[in-house]
Amino acid sequence: MNIREAKEEIKHTVQAYLLKDETGAYKIPVEKQRPVLLMGPPGIGKTAIMEQIAEEMQINLVSYTITHHTRQSAIGLPFISKRMYAGEEVSVTEYTMSEIIAAIYDQIERSGVQEGILFLDEINCVSETLAPTMLQFLQYKTFGSHKVPDGFVIVTAGNPPEYNRSVRDFDIVTLDRVKRMDVHEDFDAWKDFAVRAGVHGSILSYLSIKKGNFYSIKAGIQGKQFVTARGWEDLSRILQVYEEMNLPVNTDLVSQYLEDPEIARDFAAYYELYNKYRETYHVGEILEGNFPKDVTALALAPFDEKLSLIGLLIDALNQEFRQYVRDLATQQGLFTELKAAKAAGTSADVLAGLRDAREQKAMRSKKAHMLSRSQERTERQVIQAMDELIQKLRLEGVADSEAAAVAKQWFAEREQARKERIGKTDRHLTQAFAFMDKVFHEGQEMVIFLSDLSSGYYSLKFVTECGNEAYFKYNQFLLLNNQRTKLTKELKEMMSL
Repeated sequence: MNIREAKEEIKHTVQAYLLKDETGAYKIPVEKQRPVLLMGPPGIGKTAIMEQIAEEMQINLVSYTITHHTRQSAIGLPFISKRMYAGEEVSVTEYTMSEIIAAIYDQIERSGVQEGILFLDEINCVSETLAPTMLQFLQYKTFGSHKVPDGFVIVTAGNPPEYNRSVRDFDIVTLDRVKRMDVHEDFDAWKDFAVRAGVHGSILSYLSIKKGNFYSIKAGIQGKQFVTARGWEDLSRILQVYEEMNLPVNTDLVSQYLEDPEIARDFAAYYELYNKYRETYHVGEILEGNFPKDVTALALAPFDEKLSLIGLLIDALNQEFRQYVRDLATQQGLFTELKAAKAAGTSADVLAGLRDAREQKAMRSKKAHMLSRSQERTERQVIQAMDELIQKLRLEGVADSEAAAVAKQWFAEREQARKERIGKTDRHLTQAFAFMDKVFHEGQEMVIFLSDLSSGYYSLKFVTECGNEAYFKYNQFLLLNNQRTKLTKELKEMMSL
């Protein structure tokens, strides 16, 4: 299965394990809840999907790379205690609580949530001294004498032996007690995540053209040469920051993230070409309806160049779709706080109290690792907006009796500005379709453009919630065209009988 399918399967498993009956007992007894064993190549997003699952289910996540642990940190340190046996006091060896088990209880205390996931990475690469402990853990959910708390689902991950020389094989007894899933690299599955995460457009465009370069591990003269999903994601972040700082991007920089010289050189060359296309085609003007006068050359351009242009259009639109989602989340947060302020008698001091309470709650959630990056960004934007309103009320000397009306007007102005941005994005999307139709008509380029929009989280959210006539028009055409192709194929098959 690919990483997207693995995420859904693990999420369903966690939901099933945490389901309770009418008495409050887990429907699948804790001792029968097999730990998940996720096997797959390094760097394809195994840890990332665990974070997403915990975020979506609003449960805890305690994550460890088990190769960083010794036997002592996993099962605890020994100490001598006294016990009475047959009326005689004797010295016995006991163990302090496992560092991993203690971390689970710490997380429960921080978050106030009793259920969660314990994720142990590189489970099959432990040291020789820790191996027996890990087998015991997978079979009985204990580290030494300490048990994983009920309500915590165990998910582990490991690498196949071809990727790691330190891999240890599990015996049949152990494998018969886990729920194994084998996952493989898949660009199309990763692309969904990448679009939502805001991965640089040049990377998405390049990999759409050269999917074979998405993931690669091979032996070279100078050792291992590899490219992973993690490498592409980290490269994306540095590209965005370098562009913001107007710093040059070259092969040396790319090679620090893509440790395959050939792929690094190829992408660096494409990145330079991508920027050339960005300057040549003036995507911003296209979205405003100012199309090039002569589109014949573009219609006859190499397919790679066409894909690059489609990538530029999608990237520009995705930035606006992403802004729509962020604006909506911020306004919803502000609406909640203004409603609470109204109930308490709106004033600058009341709003300041609500602002501080929200910030403290966000800080607690962040400390408990239960706040995603997008949620953290929303919280910052809500708090900054509340600061703006509080300052407005104080600087203008607004009386408490008038504060509610001023706050209402301030919120309405923000909402009007948001609606204007929605209208602008709607026009840009419509113009993008008009341009695609003018240059490529209803060819495969239009199908690719529409497919990218239909599979993107932010684009789909925008058109679903705000609508767009051009999108629905061409989407309907695509559905009808697919149906027509299917019927033609079936008719030919029937005639050949």
